[in-house]
Amino acid sequence: MYKILIVEDDLPMAQAIQKEMEMWGNEAEYVQDFQNVISAFTGYDPHLVLMDITLPFYNGYHWCSEIRKISNVPIIFISSAADNMNIIMAVNMGGDDFVAKPFDLSVLTAKVQAVLRRTYDLAGKIPVLEHRGAILNLYDTTLTYDGNKIDLTKNEFRILQTLMENKGRLVSRDTLMTKLWETDDYIEENTLTVNIARLRKKLEKAGLTEFITTKVGEGYIVTAETKGETKL
Repeated sequence: MYKILIVEDDLPMAQAIQKEMEMWGNEAEYVQDFQNVISAFTGYDPHLVLMDITLPFYNGYHWCSEIRKISNVPIIFISSAADNMNIIMAVNMGGDDFVAKPFDLSVLTAKVQAVLRRTYDLAGKIPVLEHRGAILNLYDTTLTYDGNKIDLTKNEFRILQTLMENKGRLVSRDTLMTKLWETDDYIEENTLTVNIARLRKKLEKAGLTEFITTKVGEGYIVTAETKGETKL
């Protein structure tokens, strides 16, 4: 049973989502004090957060950023502000998916189940991936290198997992975008570029320089050979 925190200031909608989540065997709570979302988050310790963008006091981007300081729990944005700029902002702030309002509750449930499955159902997978001394833990979505633990967002983790699972083989941008969001309906090229750049910055700060190589116009590759390649 998974615990889902609903950060939605439309009370009837929050209650409807709670009921839907519980019908599928999950636990669900909705935030009532929008000045203390982090307190609700830490007190409930959810497996997934449903986050509206337009909220009292501080918007959903702010709370997503605050959650990312302490947790890599998946966050799905739910909002009527479904233009490309807001979707890209949600992803860049560490969101794992975006569902536009108005939505059918069954569609939202399918998205929630898919994210939960990707995040927590690791049956049949090896617990870690290793390359060049870097160890990616598939259970807690962290990377360890030279004794230091590197916290990754869910999207950064999925990018790195996909590349390390295919080390030595080129992974196209389309493949990575499909892996991240399960659909390319609203994905812009710049969105993946931003996530790759953010991941590279974390890797380089930890001492893993040129860990991800760009094949211009083709995609990305994790390989031991880094000379002569172009970084994006």
